[in-house]
Amino acid sequence: MANSLREVKVRISSTESTAQITKAMYMVSQSKVKKAEKNYKSYQDFMKRISSTVSNIVKKASDEYPHPLLVQRDVKKTAYLIITSDRGLAGAYNSGLFKEFKQYIANNHKSNDEFMVTSIGKKGFSFIVKEKYNTIQKDPTLVRDDVMFIDIEPLARSIIDSYLNKEIDKLVIVYNHYINSISQEIRFDTLLPIGSIEGEESSIDYAYETGIEKTLNLILPMYIQDIIYGIILDAKTSEHSARQNSMKNATDNADEVIAKLQLLYNRARQNVITTELIDIIGGANAIGGEK
Repeated sequence: MANSLREVKVRISSTESTAQITKAMYMVSQSKVKKAEKNYKSYQDFMKRISSTVSNIVKKASDEYPHPLLVQRDVKKTAYLIITSDRGLAGAYNSGLFKEFKQYIANNHKSNDEFMVTSIGKKGFSFIVKEKYNTIQKDPTLVRDDVMFIDIEPLARSIIDSYLNKEIDKLVIVYNHYINSISQEIRFDTLLPIGSIEGEESSIDYAYETGIEKTLNLILPMYIQDIIYGIILDAKTSEHSARQNSMKNATDNADEVIAKLQLLYNRARQNVITTELIDIIGGANAIGGEK
């Protein structure tokens, strides 16, 4: 019985240590969610202005010069860019996306030759390697908590170049869209070819010093890269939120386990004390009886 009590005590101590760790991680994630959400919302305001400017340029220039990034063409090969995390402990943030992506591929493609997959995030790269998807990546593109544009620019540039070189005919980005602290949505957004660009109409008449063709060649790839960066900020907010919820659930579960173990320990200890009292009383009665 003593050994049993010690085992329960060790389990309580171990679970309490785990609860302290998960609670600390929850508080860290909570702080990161607030920061990431603020960055994401601020960038949305920036993108509205960028979209408005690009929209007006494209509307006034598309008839004169139909840029390749704007032109619809027959889709022979599709590229998918999936946004994942570098680390785990985020609940179904990655696994849910992988499951839905595999289902989407099964419903829309007959063979692996019809598409290729790239990723931002270490988990996504591991997923691509495991599933043996065609990819242009040789190494994972990591995405730090403090997302920097320079981290994703090379991969974004290579994907855009692949589209311009007609190696791919469509680009779809797959990610967890942040709705609120308890709700996320997996999205499949088509980035290339560029569809309608939402933006306020302007009466400004632009003068193109380098010509309309060079202007579009410069701003449209930058516009796509800006969209990808904004989506990463969105996905990063979802990641921190998912990890926050996961750590909260883990802490709550640990507290529940501790309560059950403590009850078990108290009952076992009570049984030990009761047994010892019975032995003492029994011994005292035996001694009294002999007299």
